[in-house]
Amino acid sequence: MFDLAGRTALVTGARGGIGRATALALADAGADLVLWGREALPAQHSGAARPAGQSLADVAAQIQARGRAASVVCADLDDAEVVREAAHRVLDRHEVDILVNNAGTIRRAPAAETTYADWRAVLDVNLDAVFLLCQLFGAPMRERGGGKIVNVASLLSFQGGVRVPAYAASKHGVAGLTKALANEWAGVGVNVNAIAPGYIGTANTAALRADPRREPEISTRIPAGRWGEPEDVAGAVVFLAAPASDYVHGHVLVVDGGWMAR
Repeated sequence: MFDLAGRTALVTGARGGIGRATALALADAGADLVLWGREALPAQHSGAARPAGQSLADVAAQIQARGRAASVVCADLDDAEVVREAAHRVLDRHEVDILVNNAGTIRRAPAAETTYADWRAVLDVNLDAVFLLCQLFGAPMRERGGGKIVNVASLLSFQGGVRVPAYAASKHGVAGLTKALANEWAGVGVNVNAIAPGYIGTANTAALRADPRREPEISTRIPAGRWGEPEDVAGAVVFLAAPASDYVHGHVLVVDGGWMAR
């Protein structure tokens, strides 16, 4: 029920964090991978949004070492035309059975001080690109009568957060889009679901983990007693990508160490 042999999965934001862990977990389940990122090489400077680290080529090599095929696509998700062109190049070469819309960005500022440019930068990547990729890769899935789409939502699909108005709006949108697409596509065999990670140790949460006030506020509320790791999330994605979830449609699966139960 969890065998993905013979399937091809595309994961956006695959260079690090949840995207990397997800790509490796899908490969371990038998899938071949298309790794989508904004650049092939790791960033060479510090910063929460662009940490130095692995390259997409490094992740591809780890997948190939598992005996699975891996290819790399470099394209920014903040430009709709670039997204369309890159998606068509992928579709010319691959039959994508599983789409994981993982890539995301965040800009932190009080709502009264958030610029429209920052608002648009977050919505372009976190919501508009997700919609475009669902459309583009969902079309052949619907024609074939099968496919799996897993969007990455957030706890802020349910809550407002602090100093991240654009991020909260985008993740509410991802949850709503997931349910809307499931309503339309479940009947033709395409599963559209989402995961909502809790507080996970990734680049996007580096500022929170370094905040001497917010970090204790967060960690003491998590019933599991710790922040999550990317690998904690990857298994949920495999479930939603596998035959085990064939009757799961329009669901937002929270992976949060118990945060939402508190």
